Amino acid sequence: MSDRRIKGIITKGVGGLYTVRPLRSDPDAGGELLCSARGKFRLEGISPLPGDFVTVERDTDSPGAADEARFVITDIEKRRNVLIRPPLSNLTHIFMIIPSCRPKPDLLTADKLIAISESLGIEPVVVVGKADLDPVSAAELEGIYKTAGYRVFVISSTSGEGCGALARYIADLAGSGKDGETVRTAFAGVSGAGKSTLLSRLFPSLDLATGDLSRKTERGRHTTRATELFPVEIDGRELFFADTPGFSMLDFTRFNFFPPEDLPLCFREFADCIGKCRYGGCTHVREEGCAVIAKMEAGGIARSRHDSYVAIRDEIRKKPAWKREKEEKAKNRV
Repeated sequence: MSDRRIKGIITKGVGGLYTVRPLRSDPDAGGELLCSARGKFRLEGISPLPGDFVTVERDTDSPGAADEARFVITDIEKRRNVLIRPPLSNLTHIFMIIPSCRPKPDLLTADKLIAISESLGIEPVVVVGKADLDPVSAAELEGIYKTAGYRVFVISSTSGEGCGALARYIADLAGSGKDGETVRTAFAGVSGAGKSTLLSRLFPSLDLATGDLSRKTERGRHTTRATELFPVEIDGRELFFADTPGFSMLDFTRFNFFPPEDLPLCFREFADCIGKCRYGGCTHVREEGCAVIAKMEAGGIARSRHDSYVAIRDEIRKKPAWKREKEEKAKNRV
């Protein structure tokens, strides 16, 4: 690599060091670069994230930089979006893995991540896993999220059921980027949901670390620990997948994911009800004449989804408005 500026994408960050993969549009840039970040980012309260599009230069200020390949991130492009849990930026799609059993489906956690994705303009795709272990539960989950308007895949990583259809959908995504934009996706779910196992089946070359589920604790052993983007080539096009750590801290009282007034807009099956309630300012919780509740009672909204909406709303209301405003300003620095 020459001493020029290189455009790339952060694929991993550990201990203040970041792996940057040069963009394909710059074929002469060479392979992945291990980089530090300029001190200005720390002073500005900015943490580089996997998914960030960055500019990299040779670090001529470091001792030995002339003899060794040492590089530094000098610029981070404006982010399309930021996902706090798991920590990723600039996602286009997120695959929400919900196991039919072992562990028991955690629909509130799934619905929190789906709502956050909606608020950030990330397209959620629901993958119901372990369908071979509990077909009845798998069918119920498929009905809940198809009714909500999401694309749903019912799969078994063990038997291969549904994996072909999911692989074809992903291949179609590879060619969907406009103007050469690379599709960037994440596979997310609770610990033990089977994220890494599924990705390894879909793309064996990834060689991801996985762990068996402990029957005693129903938690994954040796499961994925760090968020990392993996490049995958499909039909000559490159996609990035993030196999994320199991998450359990989608805490709306701790993190400011989106303004409370936006919550109804993050449940897409509510969309045709907004503005049609009997009373202005309807909270869609239990009011008489609420169009959302009427649709739920008619079967157009799954009760579990409405339960999640109420639970998330209660969490958001626990956080003072001044604290939300302060965190929103900090979040929007980049």
